[in-house]
Parts: sequence; C-alpha cells; structure tokens
Amino acid sequence: MRRNRTWFSLVSYCVVMAFAAALVFAIIIAGGSVALASHQDAAAEDGKEVAPATPTQQAGVAITGMITDSHCGARHMRRSNMTSAECARACFRKGSSYVLVNGNRRYTLIGGEGAVDKLLGERARVIGTLQDDAIVVDSAAPLL
Repeated sequence: MRRNRTWFSLVSYCVVMAFAAALVFAIIIAGGSVALASHQDAAAEDGKEVAPATPTQQAGVAITGMITDSHCGARHMRRSNMTSAECARACFRKGSSYVLVNGNRRYTLIGGEGAVDKLLGERARVIGTLQDDAIVVDSAAPLL
C-alpha cells in the first residue's frame, strides 16, 4: 500500500506544479499585454492631435505632419539635385495632389493651395475639416 501512495503523491505533485506554472505564465503574459496596450494608447495620444476618425467628417481638427505630394510622399528622389519642396512642386505640375503625411497616415489636402504651396517639404500644422482621408484646409502654418 505504501508504493501506491508514493506514486499517487508524485503524480499529484506534478499536476499541481504544471497547473501553477501555467497560471503564473498566463498572468505574466496578460500583464505584459495590458502594459503594451496602455503604452501604445499613451503614444497615440501624444503623437496625434486628432480625435479618433470614426465619424466620416470632423470640423476644426488640427493635424501636424509633412506637406508633400501624392506621388513621392515623404520620400523624394534621392539622386535628384532638387530639394524636397522642388521635387514636390515638380510632381504637382505633373498631376499629383498635395498631401499631409503624419506617420503612416496620408491625408489629401483640398483647398488652401496658396498656404500649402508655401509649406511644401516642411512640417506644418494644418487646420480644417477632416473627411475620411482628406482635409478641407482652412489654414496651414509651419511648426516652430
């Protein structure tokens, strides 16, 4: 009878330890996921001045980014002798449109060509009405 008890206690011990290890591992993974999610939310709040884009139209939003053209985006031709502003103007003459690049987001700029053209190739703050992935420009100013 003594041998059966030793065998049973060994199996019980292994099952309890496996369960405890799985529980500790699950708690560590869940804590890491919560910390990562809260860090990403905080970074998103710091980097953007726009409310979440769930509505299709938002008036009076201010978005910062680089004003450029839709063909090149934030990366202009490297081997050309043009500055980013000159490259964007050349692409605009070929049919591209003005865009504001903010991280991975690209917003097409509608209207305000005079103010936007002066800020080509620069980081700027654009204020206007957000319509999906387009901004109807009210004003644009360079970042200091």
